[in-house]
Amino acid sequence: MSLDTNRRSFLKGAAVGAAFMPSFSILHAEDATIGPKDDQINVALIGFGAEARVLSASLVRIPGVRVRAVCDIWKFQCQQAKQFFKNYGMQITTYEDYREMLDKEDKNIDAVVVATPDWMHCEHTCYCLRKGKHVYCEKEMSNQLELAAEMCRVQKETGKLLQIGHQRRSNPRYRHCFENVVPNMLGRVTTAYAQWNRTLAPFFAVKRPPKQEILTKYGYENPEQYLNWRWFYKYGGGSMVDLGSHQIDLFIWAWGVPPSSVTAIGGKDAFTPRRQAYDRVMCLYEFQMPDGTKNEAYYQVISSNARGGFYEQFMGVNASLTIAEISARGNTVQRELRAGGLSDADWQKFIDKGWILPSEGDKIKKEVTKDIAVDTRISAQATGNALGVSMNKPAHMPHLENFFAACRHGAKLNCPAELAYESAVAVLAANVSADSHKTHYFKPEDFKVPPRKA
Repeated sequence: MSLDTNRRSFLKGAAVGAAFMPSFSILHAEDATIGPKDDQINVALIGFGAEARVLSASLVRIPGVRVRAVCDIWKFQCQQAKQFFKNYGMQITTYEDYREMLDKEDKNIDAVVVATPDWMHCEHTCYCLRKGKHVYCEKEMSNQLELAAEMCRVQKETGKLLQIGHQRRSNPRYRHCFENVVPNMLGRVTTAYAQWNRTLAPFFAVKRPPKQEILTKYGYENPEQYLNWRWFYKYGGGSMVDLGSHQIDLFIWAWGVPPSSVTAIGGKDAFTPRRQAYDRVMCLYEFQMPDGTKNEAYYQVISSNARGGFYEQFMGVNASLTIAEISARGNTVQRELRAGGLSDADWQKFIDKGWILPSEGDKIKKEVTKDIAVDTRISAQATGNALGVSMNKPAHMPHLENFFAACRHGAKLNCPAELAYESAVAVLAANVSADSHKTHYFKPEDFKVPPRKA
């Protein structure tokens, strides 16, 4: 895609968004999660790439939040930011250097959203925390575990808020599932599965990238690495870290404990030229439960074929949950039809509670076909019921709302730094396992932030 084409597409999308913004029911000031309109929070952004634009689409829809400044080392990104926020009635100041922005805008800024490549998250986040700003930082915390730990340490030292962008932690559909469905409907969840499959895609390129002296100044060897940083270990951790961090975090959430081991394999040869990071990873996590039992979770991320897309499944002895951030890809709870399992009356109680919606699958015929009845390899299956909770906001919006509610009146963060650190430990270890062709075993202390080295 050319730079000019990219610019036209972006401006067209921003204009369309501005035109339709008043129709969103989420703009009502009485929404208790975001506070009154006049309780304004002034925000700065560090980075205005693809992820920052996604976050910005939510920021402009949250009453009482006003973006004042944006920093990006690429002038074109700064121009995009100015135009985007202008369409929403916000005049912003842009900067190349985040330190200059924080110094000059100090009195105008309450919180900072960090949406830069993973390798810079620690530097940007810690600087902002030490300047007395609350921070919302995109995941993964860092592509280096020690830097993720340092973010936790600085947050504790400064006492400022640090929310990490595992946005499913605030999604009402996911919260409903992990607070109601998983513990009360599924029975013992022995197994989990998740995947994120994408089609083969070339490196992103533009006609007029940032000048090489700018890239060199900020640590990038060339435009290719700057534009495609996720595929280079200096800057990111590949698809396993970029995408897997969202879904592996769900395994920890579901079982309430971090994993005890991970065994991974990966491949790097689907692309020409080859990337440094794996374009496909398949891994098995083991979870040692407090009662002595063990559970397993399989995860795969593939960047060479999009079959099946992305979703997560949690399989219990009584029922299974299939969920995805886009509900069309996963939004059902399916009962296990087995002796001693949930009865029709049990299932109806969950419907009456509103946890799931009724469906034709609730009128299950007791008979099974002759073929299935004599074939012990096949189990009868019920039709799934849709979840009783929906989400009609942009995917990142509830997580940002939770962050600003914490900034305003002390609401509890849904993904504070210490919690996100556990996921970082688990995710980064998958690449280590794939590199070594060995199982990586965790110790309980691995998931605790270590003290700073002398």
